[in-house]
Amino acid sequence: MTSTPAATAQVGVVGLAVMGRNLARNFAHHGYTVAVYNRTAARTEELMAAYGDEGFVPATELADFVASLERPRRVVIMVQAGKGTDATIDALAELLEPGDIVVDGGNAHYEDTRRREAALREKGLHFFGVGISGGEEGALNGPSIMPGGSAEGYKAIGPLLEDISAKYDGEPCCAHIGPDGAGHFVKMVHNGIEYADMEFIAEAYDVLRSAGLSIEEISATFRQWNTGDLDSYLIEITSEVLDQVDAKTGKALVDVIADSAGQKGTGRWTVQIALELGVPVNTIAESVFARSVSGHADLRAAGQEHVPGPAHSFDPADRAQLVEDVRKALWTAKVVAYAQGLDLIRTASLTYDWNIDVASVASLWRAGCIIRARLLERIRAEYAGHNLPTLLAAPSIIDGIAEANEGARRAIGTAMQAGVPVPGFAAALAYLDQVRAQRLPAALIQGQRDYFGAHTYQRTDAEGTFHTEWSADRSETKLD
Repeated sequence: MTSTPAATAQVGVVGLAVMGRNLARNFAHHGYTVAVYNRTAARTEELMAAYGDEGFVPATELADFVASLERPRRVVIMVQAGKGTDATIDALAELLEPGDIVVDGGNAHYEDTRRREAALREKGLHFFGVGISGGEEGALNGPSIMPGGSAEGYKAIGPLLEDISAKYDGEPCCAHIGPDGAGHFVKMVHNGIEYADMEFIAEAYDVLRSAGLSIEEISATFRQWNTGDLDSYLIEITSEVLDQVDAKTGKALVDVIADSAGQKGTGRWTVQIALELGVPVNTIAESVFARSVSGHADLRAAGQEHVPGPAHSFDPADRAQLVEDVRKALWTAKVVAYAQGLDLIRTASLTYDWNIDVASVASLWRAGCIIRARLLERIRAEYAGHNLPTLLAAPSIIDGIAEANEGARRAIGTAMQAGVPVPGFAAALAYLDQVRAQRLPAALIQGQRDYFGAHTYQRTDAEGTFHTEWSADRSETKLD
């Protein structure tokens, strides 16, 4: 007979690939005894061989893993999203008891999280969908953590997550987002904003490169930008990527990397859900489509052979002014992406009754995550101090857009005239012009819809719904 393991671990991690292993080590580094289990025992053995002295309780059987956990049991799942997650949850649910907590730390779709949370709630278990951002390094040294689940369950798991999270001025970059799928929804939008931010940076690079600046000059420009209001993790690593020389060819690595960007789906989810909720996120959408275009080899080959246009290069009369204009375009686009992403979160919160605090969301992104940036502290303060319908109504943001407006428009216009694609920049500017317009051409669209489909319209000078008899005498009828 084998003896039942003593319940000595405060938290357990299932799934010991790089993210799971690093998260387990993060817990251990903060003084927790950590139960660890992997379906393939070799990974558990590798962890113990390399880091076994850090405070782990290994198990080769899931039942032993569960038995080694103190009550309420806290289990963090770091396995492949989809069927792998469902299978792990089902197996755990047979072994856990009411009051125990299951945390999914993967990039799950928030609707899957809502389904799983409802199913486990019926069994008396607390299920948390937790967004974790920061990559491998963040998982080990302090990520941004976005937990969604019950307020009661958060009392037991929240302090541990806050403990291992990144800190900004001593404050944990972790807080209870809301119930069921709220945490994974916020992480999804984080990733959508990440897509947009990366696209904007790439467009800024492309404009400057097309204007004749060397890679060394562009790298120095990004490094300088990182000391001002564009200070962010992505701007910082851009300089490092541009500085890298390929050992095989002696060329800049960026000139050797194939120009086809991959994606794992969270950016696409953001756009899909925004369409379902009726929230405009065109900058994020353009960043997703830009990646799609980059990988569409046949389309690009045909375009390069047949589509006419400018030379994709130009010689600016004032390089310093161009650099400053591109900086302003980049800052403006970044603000718009945040505004759209946070509006999507606000709308989802109302739709699902999540009661998400937007200021709190911004505070979680200030450190540890991929989109961490100086701008986020300003965003947090603005949402904390004002009841904002949109980030674009925040006083300091209004001032910033006004200051950047002329230069941003000049940079975008210059790029378009030279044939340099700036879909993200252009989408951001178009969004600003749309939301500030006194009257949009949607009136004509509504007239067209009424013409061919009798979809009706409203008037600006009267209450009710109207239809014009387009195929008859074109008289107008009030329908209600």
